[in-house]
Amino acid sequence: MSHQVPSWTRRAWHAAMLTAVLSALPAMAQNTIKIGMITDRVGPAKPYAEPVAAGASFAVKEINARGGILGRQIELLVEDDQGRPDVSATAARKLVDAGVSFILSVSLTPATQQAQTVTLETKTPHMTPSNGGDTLTTQVSNPNFWQTGPLGSTQIATLLSYAANRNYKRVALITENSDLGQLTNRFFKAGLEKAGIQIVAEEMVPRGSTSADAQMQKIRAANPEALFMTGVVTPENTLILRSYRQLGLKMPILGNYNLSVPVYTNVAKGLMDGVTFVDAFDPNKPETKRFIDAYKKDVGTEPYNLNGYGYDGVMLVADAIRRAGGVDKEKIREAMQATKGFVGVMGAVGAAYGFADGKRTGFDTNGMVVRVYEGDKQGKVVHVGSK
Repeated sequence: MSHQVPSWTRRAWHAAMLTAVLSALPAMAQNTIKIGMITDRVGPAKPYAEPVAAGASFAVKEINARGGILGRQIELLVEDDQGRPDVSATAARKLVDAGVSFILSVSLTPATQQAQTVTLETKTPHMTPSNGGDTLTTQVSNPNFWQTGPLGSTQIATLLSYAANRNYKRVALITENSDLGQLTNRFFKAGLEKAGIQIVAEEMVPRGSTSADAQMQKIRAANPEALFMTGVVTPENTLILRSYRQLGLKMPILGNYNLSVPVYTNVAKGLMDGVTFVDAFDPNKPETKRFIDAYKKDVGTEPYNLNGYGYDGVMLVADAIRRAGGVDKEKIREAMQATKGFVGVMGAVGAAYGFADGKRTGFDTNGMVVRVYEGDKQGKVVHVGSK
């Protein structure tokens, strides 16, 4: 003889179980370790910010698949600051109020500096994993902020070291008239003059130009031993490369960090072979090889330097939280500042992240490389470091 449970009892049991599950959800959410990320999805930093953010998201996924940090899953909270300083500060405040233990900034330098005003006040650990602005840790005295992207000065020093090793004595500069392009050009010019390398021509291609032939003809007339491309705007850089090929110029091109972004393999197809450029990504480094294989398997596309910055940023944060033993912000701050010898996917073979006493810039100063385009593909490393 079977005994049937009355339907009202079954309904009450199901209701009780549902209530228990729903009650547990806030506790489960509270048990995550929250990391905030401020990125730029629509503004001027978008082409750089999105790949960095994708690398950070992949790192979170990988860590969580391994069991998280200290037995807790990471919850990544993302805010879009549109590259605007006022919005970035608001985004930082929102993330702090949401209970994040750490904030990553993947945006423009002014926006990141403004977000620091919030992390300074709230003593929230804060880092930019990709921005190379030399003033990020100097304009705001914020002990809670670190920078692990290579400084612009380190990038320039690496390319100048390569030029010196090649014994170039007479060079030309060409840029465009964006603020960042002009600033980069000034840094290169100062570095070349300090190194005793003569600048025999200096040209500028205005934004919106349809040709760089006039500027490149003047450079050809000056007969430099090498040409430094210091601009950071892709359309104008592509015009320069096209004119270089069409005019049959032969002097070597040394490109700044902008030429390391793989967009050039498409927009400047057929124009890149033999162009050298400064980078922080060596595909033959063992840690980088592993990252490339894992990222391709999971995402379906091959990663590049910007993805690597985001990945390393999250891994550095996870390492600091692990060593801090929890989410106490002051202990995390102390752990991050104590970081030494952390080998990531970025940097040359043997390079490691670390913060010297009192310093908050952590990229190895000899961790940059110079690579060469082979056809339309980014190829081998031809120079390492700034010595």
